[in-house]
Amino acid sequence: NEENLTVLFEQYVVARPLYSEDSFAEDHEKIYRHHKTMLDHVKQYFTCDSKRAKNAALSLLPVISWMKIYRIKEWLLSDIVSGVSTGLVAVLQGLAYCLLASLPAWYGLFSAFFPVITYFFLGTSRHISVGPFPVLCLMIGSVVTRLVPDEGQPLNITAFEGLSIDERRVLVAYSVTFLTGIMQLAMGMLQVGFVVMYLSDTLVSGFTTAAAIHILVSQLKFVLGLQVPGISGPLSIIYTLEIIFNKITSTNVCDVVISLVIMGVVFIVKEINDRFKSKLPVPIPIEVIMTVIACGVSFAFDFKTRYVFYHLRYESPVAPNIHILQETAVEAFPMAIVGFAVAFSVAKVYSVKHDYTIDGNQELIAFGVSNIFGASFKSFAASTSLSRSAVQESTGGKTQVAGLLSAIIVMIVTLAIGFLLEPLPKSVLGAVVIVNLKGMLMQFSEVPYLWRRDKPDCMVWLGTCFASIILGLDLGLAVGLGMELISVVIRAQLLCDVNGKAPPQIYEPEGVKIFRIPSPIFFANIEFFRSKLVEAVGFNPLRVLRKRNKALRMIRKLLKKGDLQWTSVSNDSFTESEDESNMEELDLPTDFKDLPVRIDWNAELPANIVVPSVDLHSLILDFAAVSFLDISALKGLKTALKELIRVEIDVYIVACDPYILEKLYHCCFFDDEVQPSMFFLTLHDAMLHILEKHPESTEKNLCFAQSSSHPV
Repeated sequence: NEENLTVLFEQYVVARPLYSEDSFAEDHEKIYRHHKTMLDHVKQYFTCDSKRAKNAALSLLPVISWMKIYRIKEWLLSDIVSGVSTGLVAVLQGLAYCLLASLPAWYGLFSAFFPVITYFFLGTSRHISVGPFPVLCLMIGSVVTRLVPDEGQPLNITAFEGLSIDERRVLVAYSVTFLTGIMQLAMGMLQVGFVVMYLSDTLVSGFTTAAAIHILVSQLKFVLGLQVPGISGPLSIIYTLEIIFNKITSTNVCDVVISLVIMGVVFIVKEINDRFKSKLPVPIPIEVIMTVIACGVSFAFDFKTRYVFYHLRYESPVAPNIHILQETAVEAFPMAIVGFAVAFSVAKVYSVKHDYTIDGNQELIAFGVSNIFGASFKSFAASTSLSRSAVQESTGGKTQVAGLLSAIIVMIVTLAIGFLLEPLPKSVLGAVVIVNLKGMLMQFSEVPYLWRRDKPDCMVWLGTCFASIILGLDLGLAVGLGMELISVVIRAQLLCDVNGKAPPQIYEPEGVKIFRIPSPIFFANIEFFRSKLVEAVGFNPLRVLRKRNKALRMIRKLLKKGDLQWTSVSNDSFTESEDESNMEELDLPTDFKDLPVRIDWNAELPANIVVPSVDLHSLILDFAAVSFLDISALKGLKTALKELIRVEIDVYIVACDPYILEKLYHCCFFDDEVQPSMFFLTLHDAMLHILEKHPESTEKNLCFAQSSSHPV
């Protein structure tokens, strides 16, 4: 009866024999899992059939996959608006970021055109804007100034004979870009896209902040109108600042005034764009507007005599120089890694937001081919700009058709109206670059948070940042990777308890899934953990949630039209947007407030509405072997838990280390959805709680509740 059942769950006794390892092995047959050998993997890799050939073609040309589902009526206009907006920004950023690479400005337009063409066919992201990226431009600039300094003799390379200083620098830039593309393509073909996992959010944040400092210092000479030679190598930023301060009395007042006015106006309008982005149809292209005004003012005051742009044109394909490839091999590798890591990080954000997948290895191939192709036409290394990608996505871009149209805008500017940019002073471009550093410089605000929440992560951030500032970006990245690996080794080997063995067999009542995490969770394995969790439960909770929210919208729509009969529903409840492309709304918990009853998602729905059924009602995460979590893992874990909770799955975490639980409280991990009540001392405690909460599982698995082989 019910009273006895209550007693059963409040006080229980577990009786089982005392097993040693030998006696347990005698009574219970061990379960062996076949592990693939290297030979098995080689055979599988070289096995080919029609299905695999088709999949290979689709993976190498992702454009085929999304072009088949392209909705011309719904997407084309959005892509056109986005492409034009992004193209205007790409023109200005191409010119401005070229200064960081110590190259003539029009070569930035080449980098905003040629790589975009090949990425359209080979890339898996539909929203990133391919082209110059300031950090990558600065790394190219350090190589260029090392081989072809402003003062003194260039490196003794035969190909330099008879060339001007600009022609030599262009030769170095497209040669090192070609080598960068070769490295990215090789890594993609070898399927080593996973290397980006070893660049944590903390390391990338510290590295890009240091790069922003370098970029700021490099642009001071243009803002102040000073002649400062380009310096590369360790302590280069200190030497550059010394020269600037020594020449500060020679500052050009006109350049300073122009720069300050442009920085002030652009900063204010960008803040307006951010604050009213939901009300503005497209962001105000203030950089383009100020550039046009600056060109007019410069022409009126005859600045053209001091700042001359040449007529722009595309040139025939050229080959890289072998000697330069040999001299720049060391610098090309970190450029290949940084360019890919930044692009992949941005692409991953938009792929999650818009519910499609990206392939890291294919992204390496896409950027490798793009850089090789672009280098053949004298462009420098391309990645993606965060601000430019935000413009492409926020203005309604749906696919890389927008990227292709932005490249066409760049081509039109290059061939048709490039001469209008002749009177543009470099101080204008320098001011635009500095204003766009706000996002990277604001990352300094992360330091106090990291110090309070995770001191090892904070030390990685500070070490990467200061090493990159003092030693240069290439050596700084190496130092950051070293510190990151050391922090992982220390936390995994020295600061953590020895993990115990799990029982070889786990009984799962109907509707319950037990998922054991066999290692610490940190930045390098959080995505792997989330993918395995989705694989274990058998469905993607985020996609199920979106399907349910779309079904709710359809039901409300039918009720409003009178096509579906139900109990009375207020007409005031149908004011929400019916745009199913708004993924932010679809990611929210299902809301039944204007419906008379809750919907049983596993039952048959009206109007032939189909939603994936979920047979799972409870998920247990066994944290017995989890000895630590870092900041990246906390974010990923919380996201995964919310996705499961929002599809009405009860999540329980068992055997959690007290240190981890304390850290979760300290880092404000809990909220209205993720609550401390989901943690249980043992797996058995959680299982009995589930059986009490779900009587249907109790009747079918009472034997399990009374004779579980798990230790209490």
